[in-house]
Amino acid sequence: MDQFFEQMTEDIIGHPLFQQLRLCTHHGGENSLYVHSVDTARCACRLALYFHLTEDRVRAVTRAALLHDFFGYDWHSDDYKQTLRHYRGWHRVKQMHAFAHGERAARRADRFFPLDERQRSAIISHMFPLAPVPRNSEAWILTLADKVVASREVSATVGLYMRRWYRKVFPAVHHREGRHSWSA
Repeated sequence: MDQFFEQMTEDIIGHPLFQQLRLCTHHGGENSLYVHSVDTARCACRLALYFHLTEDRVRAVTRAALLHDFFGYDWHSDDYKQTLRHYRGWHRVKQMHAFAHGERAARRADRFFPLDERQRSAIISHMFPLAPVPRNSEAWILTLADKVVASREVSATVGLYMRRWYRKVFPAVHHREGRHSWSA
């Protein structure tokens, strides 16, 4: 699958703007938006193959998954927060990152990597239920792949923070060769 995946995605992965995603943290911890996007694309590709989609549709969902978070801004920044302050009520909620970044990612991705309608729809709806209902199999697969990968990342981040907290609270516990000695 590695060679198949690389052939479908090399133009995106090698693009300088996509490479910049390495600098953006995502889901806390030590995870980057680049790693999240590639992992989501690999997961989506596996799911599409598992569900026996045609090669064209496997390619479509894999590329859409790679670009699903290609929104191009730091939503943690003060600039983004300042932009949100211009909105009130429901309009503000609709502009919040979780609700709006799929549409923004699709628009930006389409400028650099032309998307077909199924890919565009998949990217826009990948945050369901915070986004529109997925309307095709590519969209459902991308939504599922994103949830699987994000859940794994968030769980790893919680584990990382719990280990740091534990070491701070219980410094007397001995660590041997990276393993905990619980008998201390």
